[in-house]
Amino acid sequence: MALQHEIDEKSKEIFTENYAVSIGEILNMYRDGDIDIHPEFQRFYRWTNYQKSKLVESVLLNIPIPPIFVAQNQNGVWDVVDGLQRLSTVFEFAGILKDEEGSSIPPLKLEKTKLLPSLERKTFEASAEDDENCFTDTQRRYFKRAKLSVIIVQKESDPLSKFELFQRLNTGGTSLTDQEIRNCLLIMANKDAYNLIKELSEYPPFFNSLELTDKNLNEQYDVELVVRFIVLRNANIDELKRLKDLGEFLDEKMIELASLPERLAEEATAFRQTFDLLQASTAENSFKRWDLDRSKFSGGFLVSAFEIVAIGIGRNPGRYADANEITGLVKNAWRIVRDENIRWPGYSAAGRLPKTVDLGQRIFQS
Repeated sequence: MALQHEIDEKSKEIFTENYAVSIGEILNMYRDGDIDIHPEFQRFYRWTNYQKSKLVESVLLNIPIPPIFVAQNQNGVWDVVDGLQRLSTVFEFAGILKDEEGSSIPPLKLEKTKLLPSLERKTFEASAEDDENCFTDTQRRYFKRAKLSVIIVQKESDPLSKFELFQRLNTGGTSLTDQEIRNCLLIMANKDAYNLIKELSEYPPFFNSLELTDKNLNEQYDVELVVRFIVLRNANIDELKRLKDLGEFLDEKMIELASLPERLAEEATAFRQTFDLLQASTAENSFKRWDLDRSKFSGGFLVSAFEIVAIGIGRNPGRYADANEITGLVKNAWRIVRDENIRWPGYSAAGRLPKTVDLGQRIFQS
């Protein structure tokens, strides 16, 4: 009965309703501020104009569109959990979409599609430059009367349910990386927390110590390393030994911290202190392997080295003032790895972290 009990209990935490809402109603809700699509998310989603045109084609031809998921907050505003790109396309086509600063985005000009090639260069409304190549009054009415399925997570639901829902819907079959999804979760939880994480990722002593590839940067790996630093410097070894999925662990801990501004300020101070120390000592070599035979740092960035060095120092950066001491300790870490035959190749993050974080703690906190 344990499983049934869990099902019964958890099902009580989420309340949903399903509505069919016309595009015209959705447009009015957006104009009135009754729906929040999080324009900050636009930087993480990458729909092309052709993909947007295909959505408009689907509306016009009654081709089913996946439901939009929203969470209703205490003020009755719909917070979009899944469907940002679909709604943004509708708003952009109608000429009412705003960017992060509240400025109007130019109306979408459609591209020809396989089924409706005459959509090419069509706009919703006539413009001063082109008053011919737009939808007719009949086509506009048809578009606004088309219905979208909207599933609403009611405000009585568990407060964390929208984060869980967002994560489930945006994991698997999506172009977003784990960190981009995490960024969206942070923006939903507390935009100031996201802005702080982003600011720390651009802190010169940190950024210069990484030497990441363009691919890493495009996938927000630098931002993920900030999150790893904050979460892992507060994690105990026993907790890491029980870890099953690092991504879920980082998500859960950062959502908790997002509601604690004083804690986040403390984490930011420790972060800056740590990377100031590393810039004064090992700098761009901080997370490379120390070659004991050739007495030089070699290779590229190693996440294992980051976990040993950055987390090790970050647990108490105030105890260090001597750059030469830090350099010596970083080199000694690789000596211990060799002498104690510590290995983690092939390990998942969950299998590696208890080894690397423990080693960093031994070296920098003993």
